[in-house]
Amino acid sequence: MISKVKIAIIGCGNLGASIANGLLKRDDFDPTNLTLTKRHLESLSDFVALGVNVQSDNASAVANADIIILGVKPYNVTPILNEIKPALNPRNQIIISLATGIALSEMYEVIDPKSIAFRAMPNIAADIQESVTCVCSQNADADQIKLVSELFDGIGFTIPIDESLMEAATVLGACGIAYVLRFMRAMIQGGIQIGFDSVTASKIVNQTVKGAAELMIQKNMHPEAAIDKVTTPKGCTIVGLNEMEHQGFSSAMVRGVIASYEKIAKN
Repeated sequence: MISKVKIAIIGCGNLGASIANGLLKRDDFDPTNLTLTKRHLESLSDFVALGVNVQSDNASAVANADIIILGVKPYNVTPILNEIKPALNPRNQIIISLATGIALSEMYEVIDPKSIAFRAMPNIAADIQESVTCVCSQNADADQIKLVSELFDGIGFTIPIDESLMEAATVLGACGIAYVLRFMRAMIQGGIQIGFDSVTASKIVNQTVKGAAELMIQKNMHPEAAIDKVTTPKGCTIVGLNEMEHQGFSSAMVRGVIASYEKIAKN
């Protein structure tokens, strides 16, 4: 049960804070079982008020933790692992890295070969318990995999994948939030140009995007099947869609996804 587990989030930036917020929204999670670390603690003051342990000593934070989540930048993973290594218990602790592009093999260059290690890629929707998190692991048994899945299911839902797909998962699931938000911003801008004030345009677009996503999820539909329902002959929808395609809408989206993936692959 994740509610009984002690969790340390090392380097609690935006993503780490989103995970922390998601955990704290669970009815069964005790805030005193959560420890957050950061070099500058001022930004974590809200968590202190909720009963969360906040400190800057990473080694101390991991010493009593059952699950250690590394929320640091990729270039800091190796230095942080070297820093906390003396405090780690390879057989009884789970280490989860959120860093993009850092393979499990790179982590094992520092930590004990018997350590239980995961890579996970949630997104900032963890803040409202609506993240999708892709995970892979090494040395983990079925119970440990179930425990980590429960952790991330508490902030959305979890998909186990092969490690070779982790970079692709980062692009679709984590970078993908930004792609959708940029699309929404463009829709709002268009709404303003055709007559709405920004607040009303935002409300319409937000609910439209939410409704479209829920339709796909609940009906298990392909997007084109739903599009066909609203594209009547000689109608305004098909005219708009065709103009977007003439301007390279789908191509730009695909090229953006590939560009992000190539950036990770090169690094």
